[in-house]
Amino acid sequence: MMMNMVQAINSALAMEMERDPSVVVLGEDVGVDGGVFRVTEGLVDKYGEARVIDTPLAESGITGMAIGMAFNGLRPVAEIQFMGFSYLTLNQMINHAARMRNRTRGRITVPMVLRMPYGAGVKALEHHSESTEALYAQIPGLKVIVPSTPLEAKGLLTSAIRDPDPVIFLEPTRSYRMLKEEVPDGEYLVPLGKARTVQEGDDVTVVGWGAMIPLIQRAVANLQASVEIIDLRTISPMDSETVVESVKRTGRAVVVHEAPRSFGPGAEIASRIYEGAILKLEAPVERVTAPDITVPLSKGEDHYYVNEQMIRDGIERTLRF
Repeated sequence: MMMNMVQAINSALAMEMERDPSVVVLGEDVGVDGGVFRVTEGLVDKYGEARVIDTPLAESGITGMAIGMAFNGLRPVAEIQFMGFSYLTLNQMINHAARMRNRTRGRITVPMVLRMPYGAGVKALEHHSESTEALYAQIPGLKVIVPSTPLEAKGLLTSAIRDPDPVIFLEPTRSYRMLKEEVPDGEYLVPLGKARTVQEGDDVTVVGWGAMIPLIQRAVANLQASVEIIDLRTISPMDSETVVESVKRTGRAVVVHEAPRSFGPGAEIASRIYEGAILKLEAPVERVTAPDITVPLSKGEDHYYVNEQMIRDGIERTLRF
């Protein structure tokens, strides 16, 4: 069936709720209203208010409830309306969800998913357009997942729900309804921690995730260079091997992300490339990112957000080196 990302995520949630009665959904307006982007639309009608739970506007409370549910045999999928509001969950996620397996020597795990829209591209203000995936990726015990297409979203979310440990599932707002593709109605899983090669090439490796993947594809469509595109899928744990092996072949690398440049995921990826492929590099690793500023007002977003020309410029710089 042809689905956009909203529909694919809804399909994954419905499939897992049907398959496993321990799966519950909770968050602000996820029930009757179907969530701020209508991702959970219709689920309360199928599975009832006991499994699709409208919560107060209290992100720390939502997360704390989800952790408690996970302690007691449920598999909660909690929604935070925007990534910029998720910082209120950090105490719960860092001090409890991420550490419980280690703290109890494996006796207690936290099989929960924290879903949230992230990223710019819809001309919303700060809090509504944040890309701070590095905050979560730096925490041992948390997995951080970012789908790039509807098919990827269904497969990755299904795997995240079944995972025995806490997963941060970041949904690129820009991509929610940007494209449709064929997505299976039934079960579909994508393994966590494994990148995919979107396009093979010989001259340069371009690494991205989420909304950056279709942007990269458009940016390189008319380039003379042979470009390999890697969709990282999982920020943590990172599939360094796929990235490094690609760069060993091409000798050049560009990392693209919509998070600010300093201390962003691109710096970690570049470090791993240098550690694993330095003798094969023909040029320094390029980073194409947002600037180190707060997300601007809507009129300034076009000057803030990564665009196709910035990606082409980054590729051309590394090819000229």
